[in-house]
Amino acid sequence: MRLDQILRANPVIPVVVVNDAQEGVDVGRALVAGGISTAEVTFRTAAAPDAIEAMNGIDGLVVGAGTVLNAHQAKRAIESGARYVVSPGFSADIVRTCQEAGVPALPGCSNASLIMAALAMGIDVVKFFPANILGGAGAIKAYSAVFPGLRFVPTGGVSPSLLPEYLRMPEIAACGGSWMVRRELVESRNWATITALSAEAVRIAKESGR
Repeated sequence: MRLDQILRANPVIPVVVVNDAQEGVDVGRALVAGGISTAEVTFRTAAAPDAIEAMNGIDGLVVGAGTVLNAHQAKRAIESGARYVVSPGFSADIVRTCQEAGVPALPGCSNASLIMAALAMGIDVVKFFPANILGGAGAIKAYSAVFPGLRFVPTGGVSPSLLPEYLRMPEIAACGGSWMVRRELVESRNWATITALSAEAVRIAKESGR
């Protein structure tokens, strides 16, 4: 599946941190119940590879890997079944590893030089992180004037109140966020609230034209 297909179906991408595979499965099911059909499982914990593999068994869920910091992690994510790989910054090694495996890469690009490096490798969608610190929608508009055709996935500080402003911009492919899968919700196994917050995010996206 191409990255643009994944993002078009998921204008809001949950950034998920789990401590074991079963937790990942439970989170994934709660997201799908709320209308979200992807999850970016971060490599912030050692459980990520096993969780990605287990979550691939959930009908209607496309599982990606996030916070991938090097080519070794990218390979591990792909071996576990990740359908796309997200990194907080730009790494030519990660992008190359993904391209060789035929898996979409979504590198983080926080300035014009990194954007140019990504474009040189054929990347046309970049993560913009941390979006709130880097200037949010205003910064993305400025970069879009210089790099027409490039699309962005802002992550970091994105909230339901900011979603409409972002998603109404044609330069925005999707938004990443963790508010619907906050650690306290996962640790307390509050799947109903995760589903409700996911449904709210989907509603806001639809009202914003997505």
